[in-house]
Amino acid sequence: MNLPGNNPYQFQGNIAFVTGGTSGIGKLSVEALARAGALVVFVGRRKDLGEDQAKELRAAGYMVEFLSCDVTQEEQVQKAVQQCVERHGAIHIAVNNAGVEGNPRELAALGLDEFQEVMDVNVTGTFLCMKYVIPALRQAGGGSLVNIASVLGELGMEGLAPYVASKHAVIGLTKTAALEEAQSGVRVNAVSPGAVNTDMLWRTMKDSEEAFREISSLHPMGRVATPEEIAEAVLWLSSDASRFVTGQVIKVDGGFSAR
Repeated sequence: MNLPGNNPYQFQGNIAFVTGGTSGIGKLSVEALARAGALVVFVGRRKDLGEDQAKELRAAGYMVEFLSCDVTQEEQVQKAVQQCVERHGAIHIAVNNAGVEGNPRELAALGLDEFQEVMDVNVTGTFLCMKYVIPALRQAGGGSLVNIASVLGELGMEGLAPYVASKHAVIGLTKTAALEEAQSGVRVNAVSPGAVNTDMLWRTMKDSEEAFREISSLHPMGRVATPEEIAEAVLWLSSDASRFVTGQVIKVDGGFSAR
């Protein structure tokens, strides 16, 4: 199990709700929050994978629960948030990670269904989770909501129009909610990774080692991020160490956006 080491954060007594928690950044965020003492409820569409992951984490001594949920379906999102609150009493931390990359191709060649699929998961899914989690965070007396965006939420990249558009929207949702909740005790921020060594990245590159080397070279630090490094940013934004931080986009991109 690949958990961030030397974790300075303590989340005992906190309930965390994480979407897209069965792979990549979401999976490592679940593990990192659980290792720091939070009780973590994570959701995803792959029921068998999620249940196996939860079983493994519980066997290691962590407090986790998996709920099957498609974040594009409002009733499922509402039910998952409600179940979390009913079973555990509150939500103090929320991480919206569920996302898809879409098929790389030029905008003019995209089908509407391809565009809509990415927007449904990345934008509608994030909106729905925010819609139902924010009241739960308020009821808990405040808390932290972290959206996983991307450096492409502020930049463009050829061949990835739906993904780029969706991450711009996630940042817009983040900043708007942060202003709306600024006096409620609910902080809303986003983490914007550069390229991260996950299955999603390899799918986008069609498993090409040459493409991986090329995208690594685009980052001034000469490599892509590990999911653990993004999870550590999530931990900081979830903690009291960032208690005066809201409406911000924290770039974890090895200098990619500094060019």
